[in-house]
Parts: sequence; C-alpha cells; structure tokens
Amino acid sequence: MVEALYLEDSYLKECEATVISVSNEKYVVLDRTIFYPTGGGQPHDTGRILKDDEQYNIVYVGKFSGNVSHEVDKEGLKQGDKVHCLLDWERRYRLMRSHTAAHCFASLLCNGTGALVTGNQLDVDKVRFDFSLERFDRGILEKYIDEANKLFKSDIPVKWYELPREEALKIPGIIKMAEAFPPAIPNLRIVEIVGIDRQADGGTHVRNLREIGQLKLIKTENKGKYNRRIYYSLTP
Repeated sequence: MVEALYLEDSYLKECEATVISVSNEKYVVLDRTIFYPTGGGQPHDTGRILKDDEQYNIVYVGKFSGNVSHEVDKEGLKQGDKVHCLLDWERRYRLMRSHTAAHCFASLLCNGTGALVTGNQLDVDKVRFDFSLERFDRGILEKYIDEANKLFKSDIPVKWYELPREEALKIPGIIKMAEAFPPAIPNLRIVEIVGIDRQADGGTHVRNLREIGQLKLIKTENKGKYNRRIYYSLTP
C-alpha cells in the first residue's frame, strides 16, 4: 500500500522514496509520495523526482487501482530505484489555500440557502462552483463571498483527522456534494474548519484561515433550472 504523505502533512515539500513499479517507461509508482493525484475537484501536483544526477519532471499524477501513479517526462527510472521527491510548492500552496477557501464559501452558502454543490473545479488561477439554488441572484453569491472574506481575516484553525464511517455520516452537512457519497471504507478523512464546517474530504488544506487571502468574484452564470455557477479568484 502506497503511503500518501500528502494526507498526513500538506506542508511536506520533499521526501525519500523507492520506485515500486514503472509502466510504459513513464508511469511511476512509489512506496510513498508527497504528490497529490487529481481528484475531488483538486488538480494534481507537479514537481520533480531525482535519482543521482538525473531529474524527472512530473507532468501528471493520478490514482489507479488504489495506487498513485506519477507520469514523468522521460524514461530511465526502474523498479527498486531510490529517489528524492521535490514538490512544486508554490503551485501546491495556492491550491491548498483555494481548497480551504472553497470549503468555507460552500459551507456558508449551503447553510444559508439550503443549496447543494453540484460541481466544482479548483485551478491555480480561478475556482468554479455550481450550486442547486432555486433562484438566480448574483447578490446572494456576492453576499457569501463577502462573508467568507471576513472569516479569512480571523485566526481560525483548520484540522484533519479520521472518523469511523458510521460516526462521520451522522454529522449534519458532512456531505455537501449533490448525489455524492464517500467510498465504502471503514474510516473517513474529515477536514474541520473549527466552528465553521466539517466535511469528508481527501484534499490538501492550510492550517489557518489567515493563510488564505481574499476571494475576488470574476463572474456568475445561470446554467439552467436550479443550477447556478460562480467563478472567483484568490488574491495574495
């Protein structure tokens, strides 16, 4: 079983690892990894794998058959190789800030309106959210952007931990995605923004809301019956 270090410590920027397998000369599985695979609306990490004097750039990270697979830009890595992994920290940290901000914004909007999240996509330069709001009203979305920005000026901690599945699913609002249900595993990873929100989540997050910065509304769209879309960016 691959050790997913990014779940234990989102701030870990490098690690030593051993190559478990290589497929088609470029899909590399490591025994432990700091690189987040695409999933849950959060893009994959990028970075480098170093072996001796050779550098392999990571162009994609995905999860397949329970393993995290790292696509590298050239051939050369072999099973059993001892390697050093370096994360593209600037990219990761921006995605961490965006992800935690998204939890706050979604929690405020869902709790305030009864809406559910119907789609989302984090990116380095912007975030997209779709909500099942009955009425299209840009003012409502602006209101919750403003409320989230007020929270980001406060000293509010963020923590993550595991709970037994049955216990976790009893928490009101633990699932905010419409038609979404966590995988059939005995324990669920919970991300808690203390006093604000708790969600089942497998992504990376900051430790305090003060790290986020501010949200800037880009645009809103009416995508049809009960489906409203918002785009916003993250300021420094």
